[in-house]
Amino acid sequence: MAQNDGTGAASARPDDPREFNRRLIAEFRANGGRVGGMFAGSPLLLLTTTGARTGRPHTTPAAYLAAGERWMVAASNGGADEHPAWYRNLLARPQAVVEVGDGTTVRSVEVTATVLSGERRDAVFARIAEHIPAFAGYQAGTERVIPVVALAPAPAADASRGRALAAELVRIHAGLRAELARLREAAEAPEADGAAGASARLDLRGHCLTYCEHLHAHHGGEDAAGFPIVLRHFPELEPAIERLREEHRVVAKLTAELRALVEGAAAADPVRLRADLGVLAARLEEHFDHEERELLAALEALPDSAVPGGG
Repeated sequence: MAQNDGTGAASARPDDPREFNRRLIAEFRANGGRVGGMFAGSPLLLLTTTGARTGRPHTTPAAYLAAGERWMVAASNGGADEHPAWYRNLLARPQAVVEVGDGTTVRSVEVTATVLSGERRDAVFARIAEHIPAFAGYQAGTERVIPVVALAPAPAADASRGRALAAELVRIHAGLRAELARLREAAEAPEADGAAGASARLDLRGHCLTYCEHLHAHHGGEDAAGFPIVLRHFPELEPAIERLREEHRVVAKLTAELRALVEGAAAADPVRLRADLGVLAARLEEHFDHEERELLAALEALPDSAVPGGG
């Protein structure tokens, strides 16, 4: 009869699904991760979760899509209207173990599960369905949105480069926020107005130009180096990173206008300068908040080898 298996496929199986899984798992482990029959050539892994109610380990074969050093799995349950047990287990305890093989040996990797949402989920599910077309049919056959789970190797105790990179991003943002606040405070000072404020305005001009240079260098480094590193390991973040790049372009336009203002004849107009700085501050605050929401977790999860200087 038709049964649902952890691979997401609906197939003819013996009446005892547990016995079917037991044999498939044994074959997987005995043959370096390769299995025959209907699953020959399929990208399979073994996922061991902890039972949400029992606390006992449960191992399930699952189809996957490789994404850098992570494995993406869809909780299709063969298109059934309820989530598979392994998915409910991961919601209760996201720590699990993945077994993957190279045809010769099987290695075990401790992982942490993250449920993808929104555009990230949709982009990865589309890629899974492209590689394993049956998944598109499973989604079409149920009103349940089939969850997609990213299984990432649990960071080692000394895997600190990614966390340091995330902390550095927060530090840079804090510095840019503080510097812009000081710049706006200087623009609000009474000495910035009137004919007697020429010297103060000259200092303010230099301060503005230096700030624009620092901001340009930070965003340029992210576009050229930081974002590509993240995308190599988290390709599902491409829509989010494209939005961040667009925000960079908007900020670049604002800073170009600010530079033109302080370098031109309009530099003597403190009201316009204050207004332009206010607009820049608002857009930067939105951008920094957005970037930290989207990227901090990914940066912290980067393996040491992915971070420059990480070997």
